[in-house]
Amino acid sequence: MGMKMGVLDQMASVLAGHHRPAVRLSGVVDEATAGERFVRGLSNHAALGDQLLISHANGPALAEIIRIDRERVVAAPYERRGAAFLGARAALMGGFAVRPHESWPGRVMDALARPLDGRRLDLGPARPVDADPPPALSRAPLTTAMRTGVKVLDIFAPLVEGQRVGIFSGSGVGKSTLLGMIAAASSFDVVVASLVGERGREVNEMLEGPLKPHKDRTVTVVATGDETAMMRRLAPLTSMAIAEHFRDAGQRVLLIVDSLTRYAHAARDVALAGGEPPVSRGYPPSVFADLTRLVERAGRGSGFGSITAVFAVLVDGDDMEEPVADAARGSLDGHIVLSRAIGEAGRYPAVDPLASLSRLAQRAFRADEWELSRRLRGLVARFEDTRDLRLLGGHKTGADPELDRAVALVPEIYEALIQTPTDPASSDAFAELAAVLAQRHGNAEKANVSA
Repeated sequence: MGMKMGVLDQMASVLAGHHRPAVRLSGVVDEATAGERFVRGLSNHAALGDQLLISHANGPALAEIIRIDRERVVAAPYERRGAAFLGARAALMGGFAVRPHESWPGRVMDALARPLDGRRLDLGPARPVDADPPPALSRAPLTTAMRTGVKVLDIFAPLVEGQRVGIFSGSGVGKSTLLGMIAAASSFDVVVASLVGERGREVNEMLEGPLKPHKDRTVTVVATGDETAMMRRLAPLTSMAIAEHFRDAGQRVLLIVDSLTRYAHAARDVALAGGEPPVSRGYPPSVFADLTRLVERAGRGSGFGSITAVFAVLVDGDDMEEPVADAARGSLDGHIVLSRAIGEAGRYPAVDPLASLSRLAQRAFRADEWELSRRLRGLVARFEDTRDLRLLGGHKTGADPELDRAVALVPEIYEALIQTPTDPASSDAFAELAAVLAQRHGNAEKANVSA
């Protein structure tokens, strides 16, 4: 009996965040599969996204309504060991909400906002996890430049407070390390990290590795790969609601979602289970609508706070035209592309400066920085475009002064941009790069870059 009450107490803490209906309505489970519960008696009262608390002798289970038919509703449980007995009572709980509190930084929780660190969690006002984005006309403009301390980003793909960017990467190219380096930026008051679909080992390594130095100001929401698609789909929504709480309190929030691709995979599984037909490589149309809706919730609101969001996007086989990557690229304010070839050459962070783009770069740069960044990008492009020609011996010094300059400077630029998590954060990437070039090539070459 004691164990049963412990489960009930745990569920009560979860359900404390629900928008409960004034009158409690219940239905009955009359069919169950491994991932779905079919409930009669609620079709005329329920809405998509409402929660059901299914009770039986083995304890309560929380599920979300993903389909409504004339005679019954279909609900998907959040946990695999949920009640699946015919005749079980299913109480309609309304929409799910979390209750963020100012004491949450430093805490680790699951997608249902239940603490995973064994300590009691303080609760604040309820916030729905599936909230609408701020109205377009009420958003404050994005005008404040931010320095991440990562040299290659601050020079080639700078951020503005409230910007939404994606890190596009294959596996094993340094995505998590780069996310940790961005989290180290002193510009942020609170970091909210959503770890979606990770292996259990990787979660602990992330918490004790890249995020450890910033643990006291980080709220971490975890849904590992062995959890249900419902939990993996919910984790970024819970994280966004937490980030919105701190934004509305006037704080500068960094939201990290690792990864948006696994969120899309989970949303696809749920949509298919609800009977939605696939339209693009197995993805139902609602997946892309959910991606855009999630991204749009970040940024600035009408107040002084902001959510600067960094979404990791896994690119299978380095295919940037993959549906999730393509949809994300169109919704974000910029994209940072990690290159496997650059990583194999030992240059980390393995950011491809030519493929990476910030749509708000001109707002992040001073006029002289914008011009210098443009010149540097041009030198790198000339260097890379002529790589095969030079390997074949087709370049002769003196024949093309611009190419001579690129050949002389770009390898030094690449070397100067190498940075590890243990290196000090850059305070002025342009000044540091100029100092390196001046030291190695003299002031004349430094002037040539900015000419």
